[in-house]
Amino acid sequence: MTPAEVGDALVGAVRDAVAEGELDVVVPRGVVVFSRGAGVFESPVALRLGVDPWVIARRVGGSVSGPGFVRVVRGVGDVVEGVLRQEFGGVRVPGGWSEWPRTFENPGFSVRYAYARACWVGRWAAELGVRQGPLSRVGAEEGELVGALGDVRGRVLQAERERDARPLMLCLERVAGAYHDVHERCPAVPKGDEMPGAVHGGRVRLAEAVKVVLGNGLNVIGETPRERI
Repeated sequence: MTPAEVGDALVGAVRDAVAEGELDVVVPRGVVVFSRGAGVFESPVALRLGVDPWVIARRVGGSVSGPGFVRVVRGVGDVVEGVLRQEFGGVRVPGGWSEWPRTFENPGFSVRYAYARACWVGRWAAELGVRQGPLSRVGAEEGELVGALGDVRGRVLQAERERDARPLMLCLERVAGAYHDVHERCPAVPKGDEMPGAVHGGRVRLAEAVKVVLGNGLNVIGETPRERI
């Protein structure tokens, strides 16, 4: 599940509550949803409509946090699968970074290299016979990455709406930084005599999500993704 899908579910919950007479408001066309981490989403929809947040939260299996935010928690695997189903990149919002230097001090290099690394994982996994599988148990680094991935589509829509690529570029930089940590500390392919297991399959799937998200994001800002640097 992604922020966009959570938003659709919240709008549907408001619509149903209005139809059943539990709420008396104009059903919004869309709502703001924030990604708060791996599989954790919050929305101020109830605050903006001036209604009891529990009316909406109950209908989406959520809870209420803070001053009245509707909170929805989903498994990390659901978030990754939602990211892989996303379609964006058809609208161009020009932006980009310098090509040089090719060091991590250049955020553009970090993003491009993260994309290339994710592509490498796919190739290595195929050569070693490691199949993609569901992501279930994750560590702190992977959780940070999943949270960053879940935020990308919202930043794409913001960039399209405001005709400003900077929010999306910052989000891509966050994804890239998180993925470098995962790539180095949570290997997706077995090492030495280690046998492939479910954890490797989940990490290969996670790398595929990174590849899709960074590739689409680069397309939005007008840059062709490169599998090799």
